[in-house]
Amino acid sequence: MLIYAYCLTNKEPNLNGAKELVSGLYLISEQGLYAVVSEEKEAEFDRENLEKNLSNLEWIKQRAVLHEKVIEQIMEQAVVIPFKFGTLFNNEQNLKAMLVEHGDEFKSDLDQLADKEEWGVKVYCDKEKLKQNLDIESGELKKIDEEINAASPGKAFILKKKKEIALDVVLNKTLNTYVQESFNQLGQHCQEGRLNRVLPREATGRDEDMILNAAYLVAKDKVAQFNQAADRLNSDGKEKGLSYDTSGPWPPYNFCLSRP
Repeated sequence: MLIYAYCLTNKEPNLNGAKELVSGLYLISEQGLYAVVSEEKEAEFDRENLEKNLSNLEWIKQRAVLHEKVIEQIMEQAVVIPFKFGTLFNNEQNLKAMLVEHGDEFKSDLDQLADKEEWGVKVYCDKEKLKQNLDIESGELKKIDEEINAASPGKAFILKKKKEIALDVVLNKTLNTYVQESFNQLGQHCQEGRLNRVLPREATGRDEDMILNAAYLVAKDKVAQFNQAADRLNSDGKEKGLSYDTSGPWPPYNFCLSRP
């Protein structure tokens, strides 16, 4: 049997709620740290079966969701450092050795994470709507429109191409400004912020383009203030084609300096 690890904490948690999700959960304790674990059959994670399972999106989804739910149950009681999905140890001794080797680092992280929560903000943009908005507001584009209206058909065609290029330049500049301003404004209400990789439409399932994917470490007594700031940005951005998707609290994957 292998040891499957979910998270660790410096406060002994009650596993009753989490055991409703995974009946075989138990604790491994070392150096004042508690790792929440279960046993898994080694055969399920050998090369052949692991390759088969990793090609099964439904298997990955079910197991990943279960992994997160167990961690969230523990988060209700204590500060946690989450293990990545699929973290395995050959035996309890190997896990304990890791806790001994990195114990001080884990305890430092747990102290830093105390009374804080990770929140995610993803910003999406309907670029066609934003383009329409920019076409109306941009002085540079208005000037090109005036030239088009006064030009001959041949020159007007060239000017329209020029406008398309200018519109793309204005669009990219505006998007960069919105991304930086959004990240900075939300950062005023948190302890720390992280920029993550922007996801393509295939991953988000949305028609709009993601332009910002950020994580924030927010003090618990500032969460309401943080969400209010995100709501204001969402309200102000609607006419421009922007929408803000706020979610949390999440396991603090983005703010663990010592990742198991």
